[in-house]
Amino acid sequence: MAVQVLIPTPLQKFTNDEASVSLEASSIDALIDALDGRFPGFKARLCDENGKLRRFLNIYVNSEDIRFLDNQSTPLSPGDEVSIVPAVAGG
Repeated sequence: MAVQVLIPTPLQKFTNDEASVSLEASSIDALIDALDGRFPGFKARLCDENGKLRRFLNIYVNSEDIRFLDNQSTPLSPGDEVSIVPAVAGG
């Protein structure tokens, strides 16, 4: 069983308009690489040149913010749901 990834609307143009993607991955880092393998260039939308997640993105595993887990090293299990959520700012 794979991990289910929920793709936010602004990034769906990079996933052939897929809102949800199923991939095999053991960690968030591996998931980002798997996304980039399936959709070349996707990693550049999520990570900076050092491979770190961009500040304006939040990633949740089963509704838990990875910043309170192991960040990009957060392990994944089959059946997990990963949500990529762009930060919203304004006033």
